Amino acid sequence: MMCPGEIYKTLEAPCVGLYKEKGSRFLSYGFPVSDEEEIRELLGTLKKKHFDARHICYAYRLGPDGEPWRANDNGEPSSTAGKPILGQLISMDVSDVLMAVVRYFGGIKLGTGGLINAYRTAAANALENAVITQKKVLQTVELQFDYDRTDKVMKAIRDTEAVITEQNYRDSSLPCRIIVQVLPSRKQALLSSLDPT
Repeated sequence: MMCPGEIYKTLEAPCVGLYKEKGSRFLSYGFPVSDEEEIRELLGTLKKKHFDARHICYAYRLGPDGEPWRANDNGEPSSTAGKPILGQLISMDVSDVLMAVVRYFGGIKLGTGGLINAYRTAAANALENAVITQKKVLQTVELQFDYDRTDKVMKAIRDTEAVITEQNYRDSSLPCRIIVQVLPSRKQALLSSLDPT
């Protein structure tokens, strides 16, 4: 059983949405992301794809607590685009997500309220089309042990549902080394397998 705070929601795959208002089109794109470098790359790709768009506004949240986060209006009046997009991410309680909304101007100004509604609705539409999944909060642990404890350590890895990311057994005369990822609440049970008792 996982403890509170050990899982959070994110997108399983990219999602898209669309909202139209008074000739303007708002194309929304949601992406599962892992860091700010990936976010910069995705935004760069969107800017190339939609080079003729008036605005590409976005918001993102990272990590189990939604920190760090950012909301960007990209030239729209302050707080009319980025914050409504961010509000939808918060409302759906998703993180490790970038939501970008591309605006093609239709010639008629929407006003502050109209912009807020348009960006919020476009982001919401993409999230309605998304598949939401749960992501585990895992800690990386390095295990070093004598070769003769291999069976006990491997049983503890299975029992705690830890995921092996790297292993090096070398030979039986040197300590074995395994790097795993494990839920914080199961870390101590895993480490106890290293005790010589």
